[in-house]
Amino acid sequence: MSYENNERKADSIYSKRIRAGKRRTYFFDVRATRGNDYYLTITESRKRFDDNGYDRHKIFLYKEDFNKFVKGLNEAVDYVKTELMPDFDFDAFSREDFPEEEGSIGTDGGHATPGESTDAPAEDVDKW
Repeated sequence: MSYENNERKADSIYSKRIRAGKRRTYFFDVRATRGNDYYLTITESRKRFDDNGYDRHKIFLYKEDFNKFVKGLNEAVDYVKTELMPDFDFDAFSREDFPEEEGSIGTDGGHATPGESTDAPAEDVDKW
């Protein structure tokens, strides 16, 4: 059994896509383990400048780390907002510049960004 086949082709139980500019998309997916435990994958998909595909980076976040992760993320964001950039209007970026489009989740568990095929296996390398 190859590594790709050994990794469970987990279907998302919940998926949220956030478009962030013209070249970046974030995916938040809740997935289940074989033992019906749950974890979150956070994927950044960036269109390459040469228009030759997408780069993906993925983080696996397990339930025992949810609270610590959210706390750390909130503290870091609050620090930037209050200490480093207190006069910046972050609410100007709250509007939806990019309406939600129908995306698909490929059979390999990877996401298809509009116009991208999911036939080839996604590079789901945990680089963190």
